[in-house]
This record gives sequence, structure tokens and C-alpha cells, in this order.
Amino acid sequence: MFDLHHLTVCLVEPSRPQGTIIQGYLQQLGIERVTICTDGAAALACMRAVPRPDIVVSAMYLPDMTGADLVVSMRADEDLREMPFVLISSETRPQQLDAIRQAGAMAILPKPFTLVQLDRGLCSALDYLNAEELRSSLEGFDLDARQVLLVDDSVTSRHYLRSVLERMGFEHISEAGNGAEAVPLLDAQRFDLILTDYNMPEMDGKALIEYIRSHPVNMASPVLMISGEQDFARLAAVEEAGVSAICDKPFEIDTLRQLVTQFL
Repeated sequence: MFDLHHLTVCLVEPSRPQGTIIQGYLQQLGIERVTICTDGAAALACMRAVPRPDIVVSAMYLPDMTGADLVVSMRADEDLREMPFVLISSETRPQQLDAIRQAGAMAILPKPFTLVQLDRGLCSALDYLNAEELRSSLEGFDLDARQVLLVDDSVTSRHYLRSVLERMGFEHISEAGNGAEAVPLLDAQRFDLILTDYNMPEMDGKALIEYIRSHPVNMASPVLMISGEQDFARLAAVEEAGVSAICDKPFEIDTLRQLVTQFL
């Protein structure tokens, strides 16, 4: 079982003063094993070294790539794709942060951040790493027999969400790249849980929820929207369409666990 004191962190920060500050925060949380890399190439080499780090904490803008490029490279590598990633950045533009959200970051922290914010982000990573403990907390829900539908146009995002669901104990997970692809699956069987993104081609999350709530097979199934959508009017329309809950990207693993418990 992982805990904060035993975590090994790869810290990717080109600024020496910033690296020292973040390392100081990590030490306040009891994390002593920190390797500081100043660019993306060095970080990837650190991740592939033995022993491997447990988690990557990175800035957004690096000399040779962005934090988004780094996490996408991680998710494309079979050996690194499940390594937790936390971004620390002063960047606030949604279009710049979207790739980070889609790739399955555990947290996106602002600069400057507080010790509490860092602790929460790392604790979400711990929940992900401690798969056995996460699974045991949901033992009474027979998740291995439940049918789940995952709808998202991002393959990277679907892979990350599938990984989280499998760590919880779900075994029967169907996937669709958008609402239109999900329709035949929804017509063919009942799902115990449906997770969907908002922004998708052909048929977006709102239209998908309206379809689900108007067709008898899955009319009563819980639908969780996991999305980085920030438009409050759009989110209000999704609520009116009948979504069971809306969860931000990135989300905390414990938040998803609580919602699964509530739904099932």
C-alpha cells in the first residue's frame, strides 16, 4: 500500500527557484524522494529508469515541450500510461489545459498553490495507486457483475477512465466514441452506469442524455457526465436533460467512488 511518505516523485520544473519551492512543499508533506528534471526528455528518461517514480508533478511550459505534450507521451507509452500526473501551472486558458484534462491528470494546481491543494492532488493519486484498497471499499456493490458504458471521443481519456473503473472492480465496460456510436449499445442492453463526456462530434453529451431519458431500456440508469466544460448555461441544460451528476475533469478518485456508491 502506498502512502505519502513512501511516494517517489519526478518533479519536472525548468525554474530552479520554483523547483526548490515545490520540493519544499513536498517535504512538508513527508515526501523526501524527489528527482527534479528541467525538461521533458529528462523526465521521460527518469520515468523509464529503475526504480520508477510513483507520480509525475510537472510545470506546463518546458524547454523542449509542454506539460500537455509530456502527459500525452506518457499515455502513449504502455509502460508509463498509468503513471499519475499532476500539473502545476499559472496557465488558465481552457484550450491550453484541455489536453491535460483529456489525458487524465489527477489534478491541475495553480501557481501559486497552497499546501492543502497539493495534498489533495497527491491524495487523489494515492487513491488511484492503492487499487486494492479502492476495490475493497466498494466490495458490497458486486461491481464485477455490473455493466458500464463509457462514452468519450478521446481515446486517451477513455483509456484513463477505464483504468480507474477497473481499479474500482468493474469488469464489463463497453466503449463508444460519441453519442451516435453509443445509441446501438444503449438499444441492445441495460447498463448499470453510464459515463459520458460533453463535447463530442455527431452527438454530444446533452443529446445523448436526452436520448437515454426518452428510451425505456436505460431510462432509469444513472448517467454521470465527466467533462471539462466550463459553460454554465450548457451545464444547466445538461442538468435539465436528466444527468444524474456532473464531475469535472480532472476529478478526484474519491469523488468518483462516492458517486458510484450513491448510484449503485
